[in-house]
Amino acid sequence: MRKEKKHVLAISAVSDEGRFWNGLKKAHGRLPAGASWKLAVASQDGTRAVNVLAHDSVEEVRAFFETHAGAHATTEYFEADAANAVGLAR
Repeated sequence: MRKEKKHVLAISAVSDEGRFWNGLKKAHGRLPAGASWKLAVASQDGTRAVNVLAHDSVEEVRAFFETHAGAHATTEYFEADAANAVGLAR
């Protein structure tokens, strides 16, 4: 039986927009095995960002994300309530 991936929300208060997104652009090509990036979006003023990644573990997403962009934002990580989400592909 295949284990279903969790959708992990990474919600960031961005302190350095250029470095934050450059770090994530580099990270995109280095996703952990089995992970996929579902969404990356910023507020118009660049101070907030929401990323959604699918992976087995919130903690692994946290470690990956912090390695590439953690110095340029304060980020909170949550497992999405996929059963009640609208538009979130399973």
